[in-house]
Amino acid sequence: MSKNGNISVSVIKRLPRYYRFLGELSEQGIERISSRELSQRMRLTASQIRQDLNCFGGFGQQGYGYNVAELRAEIGRILGVDKRFGTILIGAGNLGRTIATHIDFGERGCRLIGIFDSDPALTGRRVGELAVRDTAELEAFCKRECPVAAVLCIPRRAAQDIADRLVSLGIKAFWNFSHCDILTGHEDIVVENVHLGDSLLTLTYGLNTLSQSAKGESESGEECP
Repeated sequence: MSKNGNISVSVIKRLPRYYRFLGELSEQGIERISSRELSQRMRLTASQIRQDLNCFGGFGQQGYGYNVAELRAEIGRILGVDKRFGTILIGAGNLGRTIATHIDFGERGCRLIGIFDSDPALTGRRVGELAVRDTAELEAFCKRECPVAAVLCIPRRAAQDIADRLVSLGIKAFWNFSHCDILTGHEDIVVENVHLGDSLLTLTYGLNTLSQSAKGESESGEECP
């Protein structure tokens, strides 16, 4: 765990990147790496990497660098990937089915144990290894299986109500794709609001910046009409 309970959000958000890059290095058969080499791959400064990792303890050895497998395992423990938290998914539409079948929950600290939807036409339909259940079964299921995390892939108008309902059933964390920021009103609830459109806007900002730069170098600003 961390040496300091007040870890900045920016450091926490970089941890999954470290975990992913170290996994790729391990797959390539690389056993150790220096902070300088890791910084070049991740486009961070070596100083930033050392500062980030020092928030959680000393991992590297001077003159040796980092043992890739050991560092990845340690970051995995910090991220909780070894816990396999029981997780349910609400909303078996296109997005929900895609997330359920294409995200390896087990590799990311979660265990998908139930999928729910309010549409009777979807009830009983199999998504991966799980059959879709009616949301009317949530209370009984949560009492029996005790999930602690929920993925929300439902319309924004329903997101807050279902979040409040799930909190009352013992859910402690939400991965929310409902195009709104849910506010649970509870300090001990973890929420990760995902806005895919925001990511696309970040991309268009980059394109717009490139376009403006090119415009300053040529009269047309672009080659294609």
